[in-house]
Amino acid sequence: MDAPALIVIDMINTYEHQDAELLVPSAERVVPVVADLIARARAADAPVIYANDHFGQWRSHHGELVDTALAGPHRELVEPVRPDDDSMFVVKARHSIFYETPMTYLLWQLGVRHVVLCGQVTEQCVLYSALDAHIRHLEVTVPPDAVASIHPHLESAALEMMERNMGARLVPAKEIDF
Repeated sequence: MDAPALIVIDMINTYEHQDAELLVPSAERVVPVVADLIARARAADAPVIYANDHFGQWRSHHGELVDTALAGPHRELVEPVRPDDDSMFVVKARHSIFYETPMTYLLWQLGVRHVVLCGQVTEQCVLYSALDAHIRHLEVTVPPDAVASIHPHLESAALEMMERNMGARLVPAKEIDF
């Protein structure tokens, strides 16, 4: 298996949206795990790519999105996972990290054939991103302890679909080797 890139999905978040109150407890659980994955990927010089919603601010750049999230009501969920100066950042418009973004080209430029997907929301953006990675013939790993959900029963179904239908490897974050 090729060395993976870590893709951090929608963790730069204001938590000021519908279903945020359902997402926050799950995000609180995964933030330390995601922060550890980011630190380990950085230490191994693996690519760390943030793929994030734009909060309806189409004029925004990633620095403004980070600042907006840090000024929101849940700064403690953003600070531990914030991008550093070496992190790459792709702003997305919809659920998939690939839809209308340069992600495919970026991964090709980096020579990446294996992605580790972490972040939120398991049953939405992580699921659709795993599908789009699969149809692009990328190897996909998803650590279930590093993805947050709104609806736990849908999270279980999404993880099963990723594994069964998309060939994703589901392994604990601590077992991922960059």
